[in-house]
Amino acid sequence: MLDAKLVRTQPQLLAERLAARGFELDLAQLEALESRRKDVQTRTENLQAERNSRSKSIGQAKARGEDIQPLLADVDRMGNELAEAKQQLEAIQLELDAMLLSMPNLPAEGVPVGKDEDENVEVRRWGTPREFDFEVKDHVALGEQHGYLDFETAAKLSGARFALMRGPIARLHRALAQFMLDLHVNEHGYEEAYTPYLVQAEALQGTGQLPKFEEDLFKIKRGEDQRDLYLIPTAEVSLTNIVSQSIVAAEELPIKLTAHTPCFRSEAGSAGRDTRGMIRQHQFDKVEMVQIVRPQDSTEALEELTGHAEDVLKRLELPYRTMALCTGDMGFSAQQTYDLEVWVPSQGKYREISSCSNCGDFQARRMQARWRNPETGKPELVHTLNGSGLAVGRTLVAVLENYQQADGSIEVPQALRSYMGGVERIG
Repeated sequence: MLDAKLVRTQPQLLAERLAARGFELDLAQLEALESRRKDVQTRTENLQAERNSRSKSIGQAKARGEDIQPLLADVDRMGNELAEAKQQLEAIQLELDAMLLSMPNLPAEGVPVGKDEDENVEVRRWGTPREFDFEVKDHVALGEQHGYLDFETAAKLSGARFALMRGPIARLHRALAQFMLDLHVNEHGYEEAYTPYLVQAEALQGTGQLPKFEEDLFKIKRGEDQRDLYLIPTAEVSLTNIVSQSIVAAEELPIKLTAHTPCFRSEAGSAGRDTRGMIRQHQFDKVEMVQIVRPQDSTEALEELTGHAEDVLKRLELPYRTMALCTGDMGFSAQQTYDLEVWVPSQGKYREISSCSNCGDFQARRMQARWRNPETGKPELVHTLNGSGLAVGRTLVAVLENYQQADGSIEVPQALRSYMGGVERIG
């Protein structure tokens, strides 16, 4: 959530900065709400002060032997007016909060200005796409030829956009997740976590998925005496919310967490996109990285976290490029984002496999996640970062296609062979 002080004091500047993100702020509505809030707040404060003054005069009048009934009636009347004014103020504040919750984060300085993914900026490339001397197959054909990747049975079980993996491909999928976790824990300094896959609405509001993206979530309806739950769209939600409603000691920072979880997304806004294969699924696995840091450290932490995601691709020897996202293509909660795009031979292009973002204090303000600054002794908002390290299914796609052989078999990347019991080739 954006800083309410900025919203109140510089609405025009806010509107201009949000416009760079493709968000049109209703300035007239905001200014009208803020004007009403100020009027009602002033009235509330005046009523409170006057009621307090009258209450004191009751005791003085009583001591003088005067009739206090008119004063009591006056205090009661002001009490009713005060209660009504407080209700009005609360209702206005709820409207303002709803507007704030709908506003995306503001882009950091230096983020490329642009409308969509076509205006993202390439930062660097690593590796050279392999040249094949045979006809390249896509991951669907490679997986289905031996029955190891089965979309038909998955559709029978669950409908479209699900996959059933068996045998060595299921093992390869597991090996990828284990390899990523081991790399992040043993070499990159993250603490492994196992988190719930079901969370309450407050957790999703804290990281920015609610209220704006409710249609993209899977909601679990429960009885009247129980709260509804949501399946996590990413472990970012559960990992980041570990510090919600808390004050972290300075010596605990940075907090670096990683988790391997399934992720669930309804993909409500992606009809017709990537309907073949595993690129866009309702259920997929991901190894997530989250960092909670001091505000002054978050820019450097983003470079570090992005490097950790890149390291996975380098170890797997998969060609990729790193893209700085423009203002119009960044996620709702991000103030700066790098996307990693891996080479997919069957498509002849790079496809997103990781998104690494610095959210600044945007999520922290929504979660009330703070740290105690030793210089001031006061609680201040932390900065939060997250990134895929990596999306396991998409990494599997990249391995299958980049390591395919002329006979349809798949060479196992060197980095994964110890996780595969020494197996060097599948199929």
